[in-house]
Amino acid sequence: MQPLLQGRFGRPYLYLDRCETTQRMLDAAQPEGAVALCEEQTAGRGRLGRRWEAPAGTSILVSVVLRPPRERKPAELPLVGGMAAAIAVERATGLAAQLKWPNDVMLDRRKVAGGIAELKDGAVVLGIGINVNQRPGDLPDGTKAPAGSLRSVTGREHDRAALLVDLLLELEQRYEAWRDGGLDAVYEDLGARDFLRGRRVTVDGVEGTAQRIERDGRLLVETASGPLLVESGEVYYRG
Repeated sequence: MQPLLQGRFGRPYLYLDRCETTQRMLDAAQPEGAVALCEEQTAGRGRLGRRWEAPAGTSILVSVVLRPPRERKPAELPLVGGMAAAIAVERATGLAAQLKWPNDVMLDRRKVAGGIAELKDGAVVLGIGINVNQRPGDLPDGTKAPAGSLRSVTGREHDRAALLVDLLLELEQRYEAWRDGGLDAVYEDLGARDFLRGRRVTVDGVEGTAQRIERDGRLLVETASGPLLVESGEVYYRG
C-alpha cells in the first residue's frame, strides 16, 4: 500500500490487521502526516462516544497526526476531514456526496463516512471511517441517519486501496489550504456540499431550519426565537 501514496501523508505508515481503534495507534510523538490503518476495529468510536463497527476488510479505517498552527481551531478539522472524504467518495462512485454538519458524509441520503478529532499533547489525531464494501446486511440498523456503504449505494465493489490513496492526498491538500487560510480557503467546496441546508432540524430540543454552515464552522439555524449558531451538539433532521 505505502508505495502507492502520492503526498507526504502516510510517512510513517502504521498497519495492523486488527486493532482497538486507529486513534490509539498514534500519539503526539509521531510527525505530522503519520498514518495508522487497520482492517478491523474492536473499539472503533465516532462522535459522542458512538461505536463504529464494520466487518473486517470492508471499510477504510484510518487516522492521521496533524499539527495545526495556534491560530486555527482544531474543532474545524472534522469539517475538513469530512469534506476530503466526501470528495474522495464522489470520485470513487461518480455520485454527488454531501457533508452533514459537522463530519458525516452522506451518499444517496445515507451515511457512508464519518470522522473524529482528538487532541493529544498539542497534536490532533484525525480519524476517518468510510463504509466501502459492506453489503446491506452488514450495515447497522436503528441509527439516527440511515447507514450505507459505497457498495450498497452503487451495487458494485470498490477498490479500497485506490480510495485510501485519493483520500489521503485530498486530505493533505485541504488541510494545507485550511492551515494557511482557515475555513475561508476551503469554504467553496464545503458550502456546496451542505446536506442540512434548508432542512428542518432539531438541536438540543430546539426546532428550526438549517440555513448554512458558517465560515467559522458553526451551523446557522433559524428558529422561532431567531437565529441560532450551533458550535457543537447533536443535530437531528427530518426527511
